[in-house]
Amino acid sequence: MSEIISNTEPDASGAESYLEVGRIGKAHGLRGEVVVTWITNLIDDRTRPGSRFRVTGGPFGEDWLTIATSRPHKDRWLVRFEGVDDRAAADRLRGVFLEAVPIDTEGEVFVHELVDKILVDQHGTEHGPVVALIANPASDLLELSDGRLVPLAFYQSHDAERVQVDVPAGLLDDA
Repeated sequence: MSEIISNTEPDASGAESYLEVGRIGKAHGLRGEVVVTWITNLIDDRTRPGSRFRVTGGPFGEDWLTIATSRPHKDRWLVRFEGVDDRAAADRLRGVFLEAVPIDTEGEVFVHELVDKILVDQHGTEHGPVVALIANPASDLLELSDGRLVPLAFYQSHDAERVQVDVPAGLLDDA
């Protein structure tokens, strides 16, 4: 599973589409680094110095941040943004969401392409709408509106209205 949206085409208003790719946590140290938790599988592309992010939340309203340095730290990243050079400035970034123009990754499936679509099994039976994607170590899970979970490993394809899956017998029995 990749980032949240898949195209960089402007929307109907002509504005580019953005997606949430990370969230800034607490300040780390005295030189302006912050802890960033990424919600993307394209971390190498997102953590390069010079990467720019639209920010929402926090004291900024809407503004831009550019990565000066980044390094992995446990299961997160320590990032210093240009112009953020001390702990006080880093503290003001806490809770800010990082948004970016999607990176074109041909063949990837994106969460927003599956949510709100009807799940259909290999027999053509509709099982209701997908309401969420739940991260799971073995396989991400598609959550249906009635609470049933379908491992993403059974995903086959999707279109504008449906998500097609090929599941083992009994997994989606409505009885």
